Amino acid sequence: MSAPDLSLKTLFDVKGKVALVTGGGTGIGKMIAAALVQNGARVYIASRKKQVVDETAKELTEMGPGECIALVADLGTKAQAHALADQIKQRESKLHILVNNAGMAWGSNLEDFDEKNGWDRLMALNVKSVFYVTTALLPLLEKGSDGNLSPARVINISSVAGTAGSAEDKLSAPGNGTWSYATSKAAVNHLTRVLALPLARRNILVNAIAPGVFPSRMTKFGIEHGISTMEKQQPLGRIGTTEDMAGLALFLCSRSSAHITGTVIPIDGGATISLNAYAKL
Repeated sequence: MSAPDLSLKTLFDVKGKVALVTGGGTGIGKMIAAALVQNGARVYIASRKKQVVDETAKELTEMGPGECIALVADLGTKAQAHALADQIKQRESKLHILVNNAGMAWGSNLEDFDEKNGWDRLMALNVKSVFYVTTALLPLLEKGSDGNLSPARVINISSVAGTAGSAEDKLSAPGNGTWSYATSKAAVNHLTRVLALPLARRNILVNAIAPGVFPSRMTKFGIEHGISTMEKQQPLGRIGTTEDMAGLALFLCSRSSAHITGTVIPIDGGATISLNAYAKL
């Protein structure tokens, strides 16, 4: 019996894969898209803002050796999710990787919290779109799977806020919090688990990444006005970097994670093991 090939190229190879990253023009979505493109994948990134995805697609394609392609999409409804899926179906016969990253946050006073934006719009984008984009793309994901040793992947971007015991942040005004955001990420965690079993039967893995603090539009204000506070909340003493996110994303997209599904993986510098930091994220 010959020894298995355990080289990095074999275990972490994504060359030639086709991926879609929603919300891929900035922040964590861009980090994941960059990791895939730099390792030879063809990556579609989708956002409402055409200029943003066009600029990011150009930037990442120039990095190569893969390719990045910009798509414009709004994902607040089932119809919009299906419209994005149709754009992919017009261009590709199969999809190997889907990263559901598009999302929004809303922070406000507990007793005067906006219903339309803070709850309805946020839950539609953060939770409903994850379900409808995934289900709309199942035919392509099934074609992208090559059995249970090389299954297709769905990666949902959650947050440590989904398991934190508080929606209030030390940097926010007293009484203000991201009440619906934390709730939506808890829903993403559970949606990941309940989708994992039926999709495993189709050789499609479903996992979630739960980031702590990473540079993004969502965290820009906090980083600019309280980076030292954020760093003190991290047992490792720093916020996340592109390399941190890229490494985990490549793991979840490659042969190395082909026996993992239904998991929520925190990437937060150890904040979830520190009760003091955990309550303040």
